[in-house]
Amino acid sequence: MGLLLRWVFAFVLLAMTFNPTQYNYVQWGRSNYIEELPLTVLLGLLLLIGYIIYLRATLRSIGGFGMVLVLAVVASLTWVLYDWNMLSLESADQNIWIAILALSIVLGIGMGWSHVRRMLSGQIDVDEVDG
Repeated sequence: MGLLLRWVFAFVLLAMTFNPTQYNYVQWGRSNYIEELPLTVLLGLLLLIGYIIYLRATLRSIGGFGMVLVLAVVASLTWVLYDWNMLSLESADQNIWIAILALSIVLGIGMGWSHVRRMLSGQIDVDEVDG
């Protein structure tokens, strides 16, 4: 359940930032930054904090190579679904949602990888502490 929640939060973070609808930070910020500059900056900083938390945890748990590997698995799954005619890639909006889904899977796995590793191996990850 914890891994699912981490993925959901990653998906919401990415979708709040940008998606093919008009309900996202990028579209809202473009049309309102003149009238609502302080709020635009505040919301942008809150999103940035979310990205820093997710990216830092992901880089520490699976690293850059792990991120590329998870993204490659998701991309190959997309390819298989496309090859089996279960997925169409002709809609730009659908492709954006697929990209958001793929990136959220990478961030969700990165954020929860320590829990997965602990369940599989019984070993606990401990961050380095300056002493």
